[in-house]
Amino acid sequence: MLYTSLLPIILALAVASFFLGQRRAERVAQAAGGLRQLHSLPSHYGVFVALCCALPGFVVFLVWMACEEHVITAMVASGLPEALRNLPANELSLVINEIKNIAFGGFTAGGGNPAVEAAASSYLDHLHGLRNIVVAVAVVTCLLPGWWALGRIDKDLRARNLVEGMARVVLLGCATVAVLTTVGIVLSVVFEALRFFQSVSPSDFLFGLQWSPQIAMRADQVGSSGAFGAVPVFVGTFLIASIAMAVAIPVGLLSAIYLSEYAAPTLRSWAKPALEILAGIPTVVYGFFAALTVAPAIRDLGAMLGLSVASESALAAGLIMGVMIIPFVSSLSDDVIHAVPQSLRDGSLAMGATRFETIRHVVVPAALPGIVGSILLAISRAVGETMIVVMAAGLSANLSVNPLAAVTTVTVQIVTLLVGDQEFDSPKTLAAFALGLLLFFFTLILNFIALRVVRRYREHYE
Repeated sequence: MLYTSLLPIILALAVASFFLGQRRAERVAQAAGGLRQLHSLPSHYGVFVALCCALPGFVVFLVWMACEEHVITAMVASGLPEALRNLPANELSLVINEIKNIAFGGFTAGGGNPAVEAAASSYLDHLHGLRNIVVAVAVVTCLLPGWWALGRIDKDLRARNLVEGMARVVLLGCATVAVLTTVGIVLSVVFEALRFFQSVSPSDFLFGLQWSPQIAMRADQVGSSGAFGAVPVFVGTFLIASIAMAVAIPVGLLSAIYLSEYAAPTLRSWAKPALEILAGIPTVVYGFFAALTVAPAIRDLGAMLGLSVASESALAAGLIMGVMIIPFVSSLSDDVIHAVPQSLRDGSLAMGATRFETIRHVVVPAALPGIVGSILLAISRAVGETMIVVMAAGLSANLSVNPLAAVTTVTVQIVTLLVGDQEFDSPKTLAAFALGLLLFFFTLILNFIALRVVRRYREHYE
């Protein structure tokens, strides 16, 4: 009930507070001689009252969401019999999970322990009771600040300044959450990667030429030690991404230039949305098309030319991936090229330059930051693609730059290593985090290079 009713209640109270605050400000203005006597617009007073009403209740809601599980679990655990309460932490966790299973689904893995069943009933009682209390507390914390804010309204209240200050705090909070989320992701990957490097030498991982992360259950089995050389995986990633970008960058950029500079408005109005449809096709559909149509066609063409082509090849995956990311280049590049001021084009043409020279020397340099951004986005999409590679290029970690051979990529290996029930205590599983960390540094270096390119070739205009 909490999550389905509390938020609508808070929203309804905020809307009602807005209209009450606005009406109160209008009455104050009439008594003072007109709206000009108010420091701020009536809507600012309404927003001020609405924010004072909604924010405290929303904070109560978020705090309870973060604490609910721990509070109820502690209350239920304290009511268990001493024999269960004194179990080791891992066994007590299993008992708590069984209590939750019985409480929410009536499922039990054991033989029906009466104490566990009673605890499940107690769990539901605590849950519903505390949620009702939280709803009541949240409503009170909405009404009291809202009533206080409504009483503060007068002609000298700087409502606009207060609202803008609250908005800055909210925006700062959102930015902080985004930054902390990024830091948390990076630290979690770094922590697990360091655990991996405690078992595998960094030099073996960075410069090893064989990737076979299988760890056998017994020492006498084949592959018991595993091989964690990441070079074949990254070579395959760069090979497929290079083929994809060789397709996407020229086709996408030239399409953007044509649509923005040469195409008639009617043609651009339907050609651009038609091109962007490619971005909405699920990647699994591209994978099927690559595996069932493109890969056999490339293999048959290679046989006609006397070439040895694998059934799953980097060329098939790269070509289809390039087609998939064309909209990332064309759409964004078209937008930034179209946004270049017309005065720059007119000035170039007035000085005798041809349309091609204007595009080459004026329009493209002016739009270069946006074009580079679109290419970076396309590269990131190509490097992060998984489904097409699985279906068209395979899982074999071959150290080869031959586009007709089967290769694999970093993302495919990360998914393969983390599929199924895994425990994060073996090099096989932890290798996924090491691959992710190395891919993160590659992306960072790529962004640094792109920034230097933009600074070097960007044209500045007054």
